[in-house]
Amino acid sequence: MRSIAGRHMSRYFYTYVLKSKIDGNLYIGWTVDLRKRVKLHNKGLVTSTKDRKPLQLVYYEACLSKENAILREKALKTGFGRAYLKRRLNIIPR
Repeated sequence: MRSIAGRHMSRYFYTYVLKSKIDGNLYIGWTVDLRKRVKLHNKGLVTSTKDRKPLQLVYYEACLSKENAILREKALKTGFGRAYLKRRLNIIPR
């Protein structure tokens, strides 16, 4: 961690993919604290995934800027991005 004027700053911004152990669906997001964010999801504190827990972190990418992490999240949410993830994670469609 870097410290700027007494504030800690993460070196990386993370784009991540969680897989629901309930329905097998993927959730794609971004964060500055990957461990904390996964815990929040699994505690049911994230509205979009609270009914799909437990969730497993299956993929992440570290980016050097917030903007790049958000762009990568948006790219992975497209049809092409989801197809890429399914190939990368070796997910066979039902």
